[in-house]
Amino acid sequence: MQKLVSICLLLLSLAVQAQNIKEYDLYVTDTVVNYTGKSIEAIAINGKIPGPELHFTEGDTAVIRVHNMMHHETSVHWHGLLLPNEEDGVPYLTTVPIKPMSVHTYKFPLKQSGTYWYHSHTMLQEQSGMYGAFIIHKKDEPKMPEYTMLLSDWTDLNPHQVERMLHKENDWFSIKKGATQNYGQAIKQGKFGTKFTNEWKRMRAMDVSDVYYERFFANGKTDVEAPEFKPGDKVRIRIINGSSSTYFWLNYAGGKMDVVASDGSEVVPVPVDRFIVGTSETYDVIVTIPPKGVAYELAATSEDRMGQTSLWLGKGVKQLANPLQRLNYFEGMQMMNDMITLGGNMKDIGMKMSLQQMDMNVVMYPEISGAQMNEMNMQGMDSKKMDGMQDMKGYDHYSMQGNSSIVTLNYNMLKSPVKTTLPDKPFRELHFTLTGNMNRYVWTADNKTISETDKILIKAGENVRIIITNNSMMRHPMHLHGHFFRVVNQHGEYSPLKNVLDIMPMETDTIEFNASEEYGDWFFHCHILYHMMSGMGRIFTYKNSPPNPQLPDAAAALKKVYADDKRYYFSADVGLESNGSDGELRLENTRNFIDAEWRLGYNDDSGYETEAHIGRYLDNKQFLAVYTGWDFRYHNTLDRERNFFGQQSTQAQRAVACLGVIYVLPWFVESDLRVDHKGNVRLQFTRQDIPVTSRLRLWGSWNTDYEYSVGSRYILTRYWSLSAHYDSDMGLGGGLAFTY
Repeated sequence: MQKLVSICLLLLSLAVQAQNIKEYDLYVTDTVVNYTGKSIEAIAINGKIPGPELHFTEGDTAVIRVHNMMHHETSVHWHGLLLPNEEDGVPYLTTVPIKPMSVHTYKFPLKQSGTYWYHSHTMLQEQSGMYGAFIIHKKDEPKMPEYTMLLSDWTDLNPHQVERMLHKENDWFSIKKGATQNYGQAIKQGKFGTKFTNEWKRMRAMDVSDVYYERFFANGKTDVEAPEFKPGDKVRIRIINGSSSTYFWLNYAGGKMDVVASDGSEVVPVPVDRFIVGTSETYDVIVTIPPKGVAYELAATSEDRMGQTSLWLGKGVKQLANPLQRLNYFEGMQMMNDMITLGGNMKDIGMKMSLQQMDMNVVMYPEISGAQMNEMNMQGMDSKKMDGMQDMKGYDHYSMQGNSSIVTLNYNMLKSPVKTTLPDKPFRELHFTLTGNMNRYVWTADNKTISETDKILIKAGENVRIIITNNSMMRHPMHLHGHFFRVVNQHGEYSPLKNVLDIMPMETDTIEFNASEEYGDWFFHCHILYHMMSGMGRIFTYKNSPPNPQLPDAAAALKKVYADDKRYYFSADVGLESNGSDGELRLENTRNFIDAEWRLGYNDDSGYETEAHIGRYLDNKQFLAVYTGWDFRYHNTLDRERNFFGQQSTQAQRAVACLGVIYVLPWFVESDLRVDHKGNVRLQFTRQDIPVTSRLRLWGSWNTDYEYSVGSRYILTRYWSLSAHYDSDMGLGGGLAFTY
């Protein structure tokens, strides 16, 4: 009898375990989509973009088989989940990549609840559609209607082209946005001095987003309707920012929203009118369904305000949320001029900014001005910070006594319902400064990419405090894999838990976490996809971690991880004009460049010139570079007797090796000083792409060999421009210019 009871208990135990296992099969395939009238290659999961919404209950064991039906590698990262390191899904760092036509099984227990998501961590696949929602319900959670709103951005361009164009300093995206902030616009708006100062400090046009997107989606659609809820219902909306590089502003036609969770962790409800969701962040909000016959808009507007996507709650006449108007870019430019030194660093304005409490971009928001501008983010800000803001140029003319009805969420308002204090152990303190070069699109921490630094060793069980300062001009959503951290704010012991920290320019924030895992490598990186690929991140490694069985050759695997921010990008500028052809081919990565230039006339008098260089950028802002190379040229003309330095001129015929130094002067004037192996010296000054109008660019060059040229181009398409220029050797010509 006892034996029979034991068998029954065993079978019951196995049955309970089986009930706790929840399985999914995800089939990843290449596909073609048409969102804008163009057929574009993309990646689908189970035939859909986004992929299927996965639902679990806390305590389940997830078994997910990923079938790679493509002809290239893929991976899946489970964003925000606490799981064994080898299940984290970062290829070559934690998990073996999923090879073409193969299946990989992920299996992990679910030790948490909340709103999360999954996405590829392979190259730029996330931008092509490889993402989906991952929802973990509480055991015995109160019944409440809910809806998942998964936000994303879409470009018709191949993501690798997007990445290449960003590294080329190409302003095509600004043209598409109408955000070039050219001199013509500046003069028209009385902002010529602002524009000139901006370029004098070697800053490009002001923007809050890097990429032009054709569409913004909620659950794969520009507009999605949810008529199934009853009037007066309280509904939990699970908002996931699954975009590659877009921040979204959320506001609701039905008034205030109660924020009840962030990154899957509960917070004490906070009623707000609007809030911004950083790339990869999640928020849960509770809203009220409108009366019968009305549908309220929950609008998600891209931070650059180029578009939006909407969720309509209820059924009937559609009531719009307050629309967000285009940004006043020159106001933002003036603000940045006041904040940046000539050396490209943020000024010390005598105050500490933190926790999204002071949105410096507010000067660009047309819907907020005067007292509202200063009040909207002041909840929880102490008087010292407010005094500091009054002292800051550009804000001193605003009253600090206003009372705006617009309540905007910031991190200082978030409070955990339970204490989040860490174990009573000493803290190990780390400091990171986020740095970047917008001109060459290099994004770093402490001026180093992931591949240029060692892993950061941590001990299992220790407390880690990270103090992060953003010294760049962009905001960065920093995500830590496999851990939650405390965002230290005014609530002290009740500071909220998150796994993504949006840190704004000039801010310094403190996060803390307990090294609660036992082993492994854990990625900490900016979740703007193109920033991450550029190298903005670090790897935390637990000391004495055992070898990862999925990655038997750990050294070779790590080289694959480091290769991402070492890649070279190709660009070309080719002129085809009536007086000849000139141009440049260029390969460059984070620190190095290889280029070849030519000027080819159509007759012997015009002759030819060709130069090639290999060089390296030396300083943090990459204004300074050194190079070596050669210069061959021939002209069927008499030499000018002497150059500017009194040396014998070699303009007509030259075949030399050379060493040189390039430094970018204020107003983006490139100075190039070189000496060849015969001792001849040449100094050259060049300014490219002076933005006269949205599409008209001017340029000019002069050197101490008394060679000079001036020209213009009118941009027609992404690749082609009308061009004209005068060259001291080749004369006057006009034609076409090709830019790649």
